[in-house]
Parts: sequence; C-alpha cells; structure tokens
Amino acid sequence: MKNAGSRSSPLSALFRLSFITLIALLSGLAQAQVDTAAIQSAQILNLSTPQENVFASGQPSQEQMQVLAKSGVKHIISLRPASETDWDEAELARSLGMEFHNIPVAGADGVTSENARKLQDLLTSLEGQPTLVHCASSNRVGALRALNAAESGGEPLESAISTGKAWGLTSLEPAVRAALSK
Repeated sequence: MKNAGSRSSPLSALFRLSFITLIALLSGLAQAQVDTAAIQSAQILNLSTPQENVFASGQPSQEQMQVLAKSGVKHIISLRPASETDWDEAELARSLGMEFHNIPVAGADGVTSENARKLQDLLTSLEGQPTLVHCASSNRVGALRALNAAESGGEPLESAISTGKAWGLTSLEPAVRAALSK
C-alpha cells in the first residue's frame, strides 16, 4: 500500500503552484492599493514621490492627513520637533489608522549623518509600505536623503545632491555640501 502523502500528483503540484502565484498576486495588490491621484489632488505642499509607495512633502494639514489615510498611506514620518506644530499630529495619525514616527530634526543643526541613518533604517524597516515623510517644507527630508545617498549609498556628491532634490532639498543644500565635504 502506498503512502498517499509521500508522492505528489501533477495535479496537486499544479494546485500548489497556482495557490502560491495567487498569494503573490494578492500580496502585490494589497501593497499597490495607494490612491496616488487622490494624494496628488490633495495639494500637499511640495509633494513628490521619490520612491515607490513613499511620498515626501511639507507639513500636511489635518484635512490632508485624512486624505492620506483614505488613500492607503500606512505610515507618517515627521522630521519636525513637537515645538514646530500647534496640533497633535501623532494622535490624529493614529486615530486615522496610520502609524506615526518622529525623528526630530531641528533645522540645519539636525541635518546629521545620525539622523540620515535613522531615517534610512526606519524606511527600510517599513518594507515599502505606503509612507509619507515630511518636515515643514520637505527641505530637511531631502537633506537627510542626500546625506544618506552619499554616506551609505556611495553616490558622488553631485548625484547625492540630485537625490536630495528629488526628495525636497532646497535651501539646506549648502549645509549638505559642507557636511559631505568634511
């Protein structure tokens, strides 16, 4: 008598392969369910999409936070110290079903390699889940991404600056150049 579990029939192998493919497709669809058009139409200050499922911007308003949540954003990363806002962004994000993360970057003095690594580590840990990274204007976001591109990514200075600009780098460019020239 043969053990029924010891050998797979071609039909059961096909079923397993189909099941695995279906799970992979559904997993991809779950991650892709971000309404980018709605997010773009919300008119969030300096909004960009420098990486798949990751948006960079200036400070979203409370109404824009609602649009982000309804559009599939799962994480908010604020680079603003609490002293820069007059409402509880963390509480609102959580009430809307999003996770809130904070890496306080106080102006040019907060644009450091350590903060750039913290942001990179956090983005990596979120594994491509829909995320918005913001500061007041997206300038600090871009500054940290430029530092990371050069220091961890090995990009040459001008390429790192271009990466930073894609994330919102503007007036902090001289500070980034100085930090990378040391």
